[in-house]
Amino acid sequence: MTTSSNSDNSATPPEPESQPSTRGGQNRRNRLSGATKLAYAVAIVGAVAAAFVTPLGDHLMKGFLEEPTCPGEACEGKNPQNQGCGEDARTYKPAVGNPALLQLRYSEDCQAVWARVERGSPGDLVTAEVTGGTKRTAQIEYGDDKFTGMVSVGDGEFQVTACAVPKAGGESTYERYCIHATEATAWR
Repeated sequence: MTTSSNSDNSATPPEPESQPSTRGGQNRRNRLSGATKLAYAVAIVGAVAAAFVTPLGDHLMKGFLEEPTCPGEACEGKNPQNQGCGEDARTYKPAVGNPALLQLRYSEDCQAVWARVERGSPGDLVTAEVTGGTKRTAQIEYGDDKFTGMVSVGDGEFQVTACAVPKAGGESTYERYCIHATEATAWR
């Protein structure tokens, strides 16, 4: 009687090496891993978003976004948007006879003012000057609007003048136009 031995490799074909399959195995684990990663990301983003819509989250967001970072002279020359000064800012903008749509903005929290022109042309200037204080000027580079850096007004009385100055030979059709305001102006 003859017996066959399993140790003879020539009689039985060798077992195929493990190959990644496109329908299962390694790729399926990668898909699950990717799906798991996506689920974690969605959960984290959801948790963060939920934290900010709660009263505590709302308070934290206001603390980050609305509190000015530079009250008083520390605001001098800085961008009001970057410093959180636009949050409480009130505006003085004459409705009649204002060809450049010039406006003054005043933040009581930041103790600062700045000027903005809304209807200008590249090369036009906008200025804000506090009587007895400093003057800031900005030039429209592109588009039709621009605002100055802030000018400190302190915590008391002030007088400020803002001007829109068209570029000589530029596209704007208005002439130099200025407005004046004080702390008592009807800011809106």
